[in-house]
Amino acid sequence: MPNRLTKLYTRKGDQGFTTLGDKSISKDDSLIEALGTIDELNSVIGFVVSLQIKDKEIEACLTQIQNDLFDLGGELYLPEKVVITAEKVSRLEQLLDGWNKSLPPLKEFLLPRGNSKSAACHVARTVCRRAERCMVRLHRQVALGNAEMLRYLNRLSDLLFVIARVLARESGEEELLWEHR
Repeated sequence: MPNRLTKLYTRKGDQGFTTLGDKSISKDDSLIEALGTIDELNSVIGFVVSLQIKDKEIEACLTQIQNDLFDLGGELYLPEKVVITAEKVSRLEQLLDGWNKSLPPLKEFLLPRGNSKSAACHVARTVCRRAERCMVRLHRQVALGNAEMLRYLNRLSDLLFVIARVLARESGEEELLWEHR
C-alpha cells in the first residue's frame, strides 16, 4: 500500500475549507462535523485504553470499536461501501448485555465519575452521544443510506456507560448516585 500521508499540511485548509476526494467542503459542513466528532470519539476511546485496563476483553472490545469508528468514517465518505452492519450492532448488544448482567441494577442516575478509567469512559460516552447528534443532523440534511450507523452509535454510547460502570468496580469504587435536591 502506498503512503497515505506524505505531507501533513497543504495550506489548502487555511481559508476554512477541506478536500474530500475531489470536492472542496467548508470545515463547518455537517459531514465534516460528523467525521471530526467520530475522530474525537476514537481518540477518547484510545485514551481510555491507554489507562492500562486490566480486563483484556474490555481492551480488545474498545480496540475493535476504534477500528469500527474508522470504518464508520470511511462509510460516511464513501456511502456506497457499507461496512457498519447489523452484525456489528448485534455484537455491541451482546457485549452490553453480558457486562450489564454483572452489575447491580440502577435505581437512580449515576454521577459520571469513578476512577480515571471509568471517568474517561464516561467522557467517551458523552462524545459518542454528540457524534450521534451530528449524524442525526447530517441524516436530516442528506439521507444516510445505512441506518445501521445511527444504531451503532446509539448502542455504543450504552455500551460505554456499562463499561464505565465495570471499570469503576475494577478498583472497588462505589457508584455515586444523583441526589434529588
